[in-house]
Amino acid sequence: MRLSVLDLVPVRSDQSTSDALAATVSLAQTADRLGFTRYWVAEHHNMPSVGATSPPVLIAYLAAQTRQLRLGSGGVMLPNHAPLTVAEQFALLEAAAPGRIDLGIGRAPGSDPVTSYALRGGRDDRDIENFPEYLDDVVALMSARGVRVPLRSGDYRLKATPAATSEPRLWLLGSSMYSARLAAAKGLPYVFAHHFSGQGTEEALQYYRTHFRPSDLTPKPVTFLTVNASVAETADEARELMLPNLQMM
Repeated sequence: MRLSVLDLVPVRSDQSTSDALAATVSLAQTADRLGFTRYWVAEHHNMPSVGATSPPVLIAYLAAQTRQLRLGSGGVMLPNHAPLTVAEQFALLEAAAPGRIDLGIGRAPGSDPVTSYALRGGRDDRDIENFPEYLDDVVALMSARGVRVPLRSGDYRLKATPAATSEPRLWLLGSSMYSARLAAAKGLPYVFAHHFSGQGTEEALQYYRTHFRPSDLTPKPVTFLTVNASVAETADEARELMLPNLQMM
């Protein structure tokens, strides 16, 4: 079994944001040393106990201080950002750390409605409705061919980076059947957020595997799932370590 880490960069009541980031660096370096596969950071906004607001910034910070871990986003909340912005950020990360970058994309806001409204510059929820198209845009923009924009004067080519030789690994995140259907239809690797509630996991993964359509990016179904895990020498110690997270939730 391949093990990875999802880090929300928790900011404890006796910590500053700087302290929380230092703890994240230490944890990532430990995971790197122990042979973990991936280290992903989340995107949440305006939450007093969560320091992970900008996955690409954190990924760049951690890439400079680790050696072999794949680093990625769990995830980038695409409705909060222009597809070209996301594509540029992660194409640049891939150029800086080739073969080590994952782009996990989600549809949820990652915050409350007021904060989401501010992030989107006052735009309405049509960005959520356009999520499937925006997902295609990110994929195309990060590719070597880019995106063709037809103009009266002729075709205009948009690319996330001028000379890409490799692309980040794209994953679709979800916690519902919507994401399972979309990942299967587009032939994308799929991550199920089992740590949210633990409901619907088997149904979503079964649907994804049964209805998967092979793509150039992913010829066969690929999945992993996130779980809350507490590890200690004894069950009692493990339960004690779980309490702060349970109380926060």
